[in-house]
Amino acid sequence: MNKRKLLAKAMNSPHNLGFPDFLALIEAFGFVLLRQRGSHHIFARPGLVEIMDVQPQGGKAKAYQVKQLIELVTRHGLTLEDQP
Repeated sequence: MNKRKLLAKAMNSPHNLGFPDFLALIEAFGFVLLRQRGSHHIFARPGLVEIMDVQPQGGKAKAYQVKQLIELVTRHGLTLEDQP
């Protein structure tokens, strides 16, 4: 799915975003996976102190974590990286 469409879906319906789509969206904002232990995926972005620690819930992203990503993106003015 197009990254901009994923962002729109995350903003309009954070409780209905699949976990693989959520991971793709996190990476589209320049975050890189530091490590994974069990279901915990730890992401960081160069230049930011904050990290993203996300876990799936029944194959979907947790709504509060989707909202945290959107808030982090808004606060720091992050943009989607140019990806096909």
